[in-house]
Amino acid sequence: MALRKISQMSAADHALVTAAVADAEQHTSGEIVTIVTELSDHYDDIPMAWASAVAFIALATYATFPEFYIGLINRLSGGWGHAYTMSEYLAILLVAVALKWVGTWLILKWIPLRLALTPKATKLARVRRRAMSLFKVGTESKTMDRTGVLLYLSMKEHRAEILADAAIASKVAPEVWGDAMVALLDQVRAGNPGAGVATAVAQMGVVLAEHFPKGCENPNELPDRLIEL
Repeated sequence: MALRKISQMSAADHALVTAAVADAEQHTSGEIVTIVTELSDHYDDIPMAWASAVAFIALATYATFPEFYIGLINRLSGGWGHAYTMSEYLAILLVAVALKWVGTWLILKWIPLRLALTPKATKLARVRRRAMSLFKVGTESKTMDRTGVLLYLSMKEHRAEILADAAIASKVAPEVWGDAMVALLDQVRAGNPGAGVATAVAQMGVVLAEHFPKGCENPNELPDRLIEL
């Protein structure tokens, strides 16, 4: 699925993050990769799920109070009563339910509302899935000593992931990255994503330097630059 390229990261942000990665790697044999995207998933199933729920509720309501809605139709048509047959009533019912479904689906084409109505657990799972996919392609097993670590930020979800290759994961528990994650997301919410990524990278560098200090031979195997998708 093609996801849109973000525009929030300026040239200054790129320079700031690149410098932070280079500085952090001066003290560790670990390799930090930073990736930022606007959206990890388009959540195309969410409008359909909400539209189906709204249509079902509407159908149940119409079926429970048929006299009220038939009276409403009569008033809208000029007040002339009409004895609807079962087939006519069902046709009206189906058209009304279909309009509810389509209307809800169209409203949820607006991404901010779609994201607001997406459960947090779903967003977290989709961001992690995207991060894991990118980690496997660009970071995992891409260094000689398996010391790569990915910092992934998904802007619109305000979610981030830090994923570490085998050597790092064996020594650093996932919760150790907590301070870096908090610093990152606080800055993103404040509208400073570049500073957030740079701050997180600096804190990650401190952790990596403790467990994986820089050796005499330490080739730069992964890109220092900020990657936007």
